[in-house]
Amino acid sequence: MAEAYIVDAVRTAGGRRNGKLAGWHPADLAGEVLNSLLDRTGIDPDSVEDVILGCVTQGGEQAFAFARNAVLASKLPQSVPAVTIDRQCGSSQQAVQFAAQAVLSGTQDVVIAAGAESMTRVPMFSNMSLHQKAGLGMGPVSPRIKARYGVEEFSQFKGAEMIAQKYGLDRAVLDGYALESHRRAAAATLGGAFEHEIVPVPITTPEGIVPHVHDEGIRYDASLESIGSVKLLQEGGVISAANASQICDGASAALIVSGRALKTHHLTPLARIHTFLVTGGDPVVMLEEPISATQRALKRAGMTLDDIDLYEVNEAFASVPLAWLQALHADPARLNVNGGAIALGHPLGASGTKLLATLAHALRARGKRYGLQTMCEGGGIANVTIIEAL
Repeated sequence: MAEAYIVDAVRTAGGRRNGKLAGWHPADLAGEVLNSLLDRTGIDPDSVEDVILGCVTQGGEQAFAFARNAVLASKLPQSVPAVTIDRQCGSSQQAVQFAAQAVLSGTQDVVIAAGAESMTRVPMFSNMSLHQKAGLGMGPVSPRIKARYGVEEFSQFKGAEMIAQKYGLDRAVLDGYALESHRRAAAATLGGAFEHEIVPVPITTPEGIVPHVHDEGIRYDASLESIGSVKLLQEGGVISAANASQICDGASAALIVSGRALKTHHLTPLARIHTFLVTGGDPVVMLEEPISATQRALKRAGMTLDDIDLYEVNEAFASVPLAWLQALHADPARLNVNGGAIALGHPLGASGTKLLATLAHALRARGKRYGLQTMCEGGGIANVTIIEAL
């Protein structure tokens, strides 16, 4: 039976907005993780058949065949094609699933799935806002969509508030979860849990060139008082910047291959892709879809959540993983064990393969078998990927 294997998965350490990675062109940053993947796996660059790269804000430096530019900025030969995809926050998780589909179908044997996003150099929503400022078009929500859903826009911020209200999550609960994210991320960093997944990125400083190897957004001194002092995003709400994901620059990549490629290239797999799917739900609430998507993925896999050793549920907002935990009666001790996007950052199109890297390496480090990753996405979409550590 055809199988799709993850040989390795890597990521950069997150960079804060205008932080350590701000000087890197996003194509070069993506090229850096592609290079690391080649070096770490020893795969012949000429054997790579495609690069599928996720990116959300495809404008400016992330426009004009961005994935192809990442290849041209790497050690891959120019004969390697590439394609940029946008499934919002799940873009590079979808890249993994597209790569797996290519391998499972037998049409390709060696594919790189990746993601990159410089939220400093190409700010979120700038691909819309610059058009609006120039008077070009009326925006992405058309008259038919407005009539169908009764809204002028789809807002992730309103969706996060709606989920919090639906599941009875007050600010104290959300802030407590945010604090735990920082604590787990700090413990993971200090304990060396990320060393096997992070690609050192050279940064020029007054003291010379130093490697960027630690996620810049972790607040080691975070407290409920400091988190609780951050202004709410809307009056009477419960969501603040402190209990939501951080703006982040970063890149990530995974090498996905067939069983035939394992033998041909003498590769040792890190994990096997067990089950994957993508679903669509309510675009107004938007961020709740990981719940039903997880249920469908487990049913397809013939598993229950008890069979899953670790979960990575993207912390777009604290209300998202907390609602997921509550709805599925999941074990919080297995969720985002090394912290999540509230502490580590959410580099949009790079987050899918970023979470995959963290999940796969955490399973191996802990001697566990199955991991599940899910991501809420713009438009009410959700991806789920279940992997088996090898």
